[in-house]
Amino acid sequence: MRVIAGKYRSRVLQAPRGLDTRPTSDRLRETLFNVLAPRIAGARFADLYAGSGAVGIEALSRGAEFCWFAEREPKAVSAIRANVAALKLQGGYAIEDRSVGKLLHSLVKNARAVDIVFLDPPYEAGDEYRATLDFLAQNHATVLAEGAVVIAEHARKLLPAESFGVLTRTRLLVQGDAALSFYACRVEIFDADAELLAAD
Repeated sequence: MRVIAGKYRSRVLQAPRGLDTRPTSDRLRETLFNVLAPRIAGARFADLYAGSGAVGIEALSRGAEFCWFAEREPKAVSAIRANVAALKLQGGYAIEDRSVGKLLHSLVKNARAVDIVFLDPPYEAGDEYRATLDFLAQNHATVLAEGAVVIAEHARKLLPAESFGVLTRTRLLVQGDAALSFYACRVEIFDADAELLAAD
């Protein structure tokens, strides 16, 4: 794996050993960041079920202001720590090595709003998708910044629900056996529609 673009372009990243994690492919990561490109500079990014941390590191390489990594699998946490050390990152990130839930509750408690949330649980872990997306929807006013986007990577044939509370899927990208579902707050979508109508 390599960083695709930005400050750390072409730097090699370490992947966790074994088959317990499934890194996001370079091709899918490139597709993701082509879509996110206008949002990345200065963004606060959360890489949930982070694995090697490649997605969050890509965000930092492209100008994200801060990245929270959440991963509890020990080999994966070691890979994240090795990767940020190899890149000599002195700040701008935090690693939560207990659970995604611990990070999310901490963000709510400290009122830290995130601009972009990326989650990539094991594809078969439907409960993880539901629990995380439900939590983000229920706590959107605190944990999601205005205009925030939430992206779930999943198997093409295991599509998450179209909506979770106020979070509604706005875009679906399929690449091989993998797919990306993009969610936004329906409240904000309606507000944007209302502004357009008022302008007319």
